[in-house]
Amino acid sequence: MRNKSVVNEAREIQISVELINLGARLQVLQEETALSRERLLKLYKEVKGESPSKGMLPYSTDWFMSWLPNIHSSLFMDIHQFLVKHANIFGVEALIKSYRLYLEQIDVSGGESTLSITRAWFLIRFFDANMLELTTCTECGGHFVTHTDELCKDYVCGICRPPSRAGKTKKATMLEAMAA
Repeated sequence: MRNKSVVNEAREIQISVELINLGARLQVLQEETALSRERLLKLYKEVKGESPSKGMLPYSTDWFMSWLPNIHSSLFMDIHQFLVKHANIFGVEALIKSYRLYLEQIDVSGGESTLSITRAWFLIRFFDANMLELTTCTECGGHFVTHTDELCKDYVCGICRPPSRAGKTKKATMLEAMAA
């Protein structure tokens, strides 16, 4: 029989609360902590005041390849890899700290977050499984998320060469109309 530690349990609860506050789905909490599903459900309801959302998690590397998600995912992964390499932070702690830094960068730039904590969690898992990697843009030198083994000899990022419809969302069009 395994000895239960109050300190370890408190740490697991703290991690769960942080993830819940960042918007993590229940499945992420179950993978990243040793708390039971029932305990996590109660904790989620206590923290958020509502039941966690149901349904399947987004599981596709393709989402990270489209223009805006790629820019946000690349920013997050650059932050994450820097923390892992230089601050010796790993696992769920690296996820939480990286995601908070990502949110700060988005807030400072006046933008909106495109990457959820759950997608960030999957992104890290895709990197760990060698399904995705960072590739250097030949024009700006930035690192961007690409599929592993994709032919990227002369890779140019979506910032240096945005697609013709980039930034032409309904919301952006509406804001332009309101400003005019």
